[in-house]
Formats: sequence, C-alpha cells, structure tokens
Amino acid sequence: MGKVYLVGAGPGAADLLTVRAARLLGQADVLFHDALVDDEVLALAPQARHVAVGKRCGQLSTVQQFINRQLIDAARRYSCVVRLKGGDPMLFGRAQEEIAALADAGIEVEAVPGISAAFGASSALGLSLTRRGLSRSVVFLTPAVGSGERPHAWADAARGADTVVLYMASRQAEVIAQGLMATGMPPGRPAVLVENASLPGQRVLPTTLGQLPDTARELGGGPALIMVGDIYAGLLGQAAGGLDEESLRTAAA
Repeated sequence: MGKVYLVGAGPGAADLLTVRAARLLGQADVLFHDALVDDEVLALAPQARHVAVGKRCGQLSTVQQFINRQLIDAARRYSCVVRLKGGDPMLFGRAQEEIAALADAGIEVEAVPGISAAFGASSALGLSLTRRGLSRSVVFLTPAVGSGERPHAWADAARGADTVVLYMASRQAEVIAQGLMATGMPPGRPAVLVENASLPGQRVLPTTLGQLPDTARELGGGPALIMVGDIYAGLLGQAAGGLDEESLRTAAA
C-alpha cells in the first residue's frame, strides 16, 4: 500500500514551493494535479504519470468522488502518490474529503502546506494584510456553494473584518459587491483584484466595491482573488488598467 501526499503548489511560481513539496514531486510515481498549477511546477515531476483532475468555475470539472476513487486506486498500485493542489491544500482545497476517503480505505495520507493565494497576492502588492491601527482582522472566505449544499451567510462573516479576501469569487463580482454592500459596507470601500499572482502574467486591478463588477470584466482566464479593505486605498491612484509586478515596484519606489 502506498502513501498519498496532499501537496500545496503555492500561488503559482515554482520557486515558491516548499522544499518538501519539491522533493516529493521529484519522487512521485503518479501526480494528480489541479487545473491552475503552472507548467513549470509540473515539470518538477518528469518521472511521474500526470493526471489532470482540475476544477474550474463554469467549466467541465472532475467530480470529487471520482478523484477520491482515483487516489485510492493509485495508492494500491504506486508507492508515492502526490495530489497537487493550488495554494495550500487545507484552505478551500476540499482536502478533508480526500483525507476522509483515504482514511476509510486504510491508506496513509500526509498534507504538505503551501503558500496560499492570499499571501502570494499580498506579497505581489507589497501590502500587508494587517496593519497597526488600520487592519487588525482578516477573513478568508468563499461565496462558492457546491452541488447539494445549503447557501451560507458569507457576507455576514465579512462584515466585521477590516480586510476581506475572497477566493473563487471573481466570476461572481456583482453578487459579491451587492452582498457586501447589503451588510453596510460603503460602495467606496477600496478593493483590488489580483490575477495570476507571482506569475509573469500577474495583473493588479485596483477598484472600489461599487465598481467591482465592471473591473472584474477586465480579468483574463487566470486565477484571481478579490481583496477588500482600507489598506488598499493607496492603489486607487495608480493605473486603472492594472499593474504588472514591474510597474508595482516602480510605483512603490
């Protein structure tokens, strides 16, 4: 019986992987990877059989139960099975479902942390998620609801936080803006969308909560976060068309 490793791929760039993650990629017999994992990261496992099991909003996706079954079958055939997830596997990665399925099958599983997208995006912006006197609380949340799940009061969770980071939300920007404003957030609250954080195609789109739906239409097809809070007020005076990493460094200087 083999072992399954749930490995965090980080926000995108291959050199942001942990040392343990890179080592396991080099040892993997089979690699199950998300759709958003960069090719440079996948190239670290040339010896492994690669299986794409990604989920993309609005696109045909692999059913979670099928992924669970594949992991179990692979662990019965291979010594080292790596399940590579974008960001950190334990944050909005459905890791618990895979852990439970593997445990029920008597298969050993280990989670390997990764840098979550929120931290990658914050580093790209050069702006801390927390700031003394301005942001003492941060909430990570998603409005996404799986098939058969009950709606949840995601906006209420954001109401009392100084800084809000929304995952899997860029395609629902209008719903996000309306939901947050319904809790009392002003339409002028600063916000920013960060697409492809840490990658060469990184884009930063400063906006406000009221203008969020219009700004989100400028996004491409890459993974994007919505970040809301007064700590992003300084970005509003920068280029409305978005800034890449080099432009951000120039603006900061």
